Amino acid sequence: MIRRPLKPDPKHRALKQSGTANPRPQSVRDPAFLEGDFFDPHDLTQVKYEMLRRVRSEGQSVTKASATFGVSRPTFYKVQADFDRNGLVGLLPAKRGPPANRTRLHPRLPASSRRRSPAATMSTPRDSLNTSASALVSWCISAR
Repeated sequence: MIRRPLKPDPKHRALKQSGTANPRPQSVRDPAFLEGDFFDPHDLTQVKYEMLRRVRSEGQSVTKASATFGVSRPTFYKVQADFDRNGLVGLLPAKRGPPANRTRLHPRLPASSRRRSPAATMSTPRDSLNTSASALVSWCISAR
């Protein structure tokens, strides 16, 4: 008999879509997360907050807390620094990928190096490389 896979829980699906799903929920070994319905080991923000609370409020050691909540000690210290700097928002995952304006060229660069014109596509690759390199060198010199 073929068994159909279980449908994912709507909460777990929402956590994955928002980027706040714990990639290793099975490594959380805290009794509150294993026994109760309130704490969810799949919710990474909740795991991080409870880990910090155990160390700060209950005086649990960093080593024990990080082992119980399934993270490394360096990760604990990063979470703690993020929380101290930004509060609860610091526990949310950062936006992934390169910065949005990473590909923007400096406005002083000549238009020929910012846009490829039809004439530039007909030239040799060496000419195109020389134009881009000279524009970059002149930009670096003018930036000093």
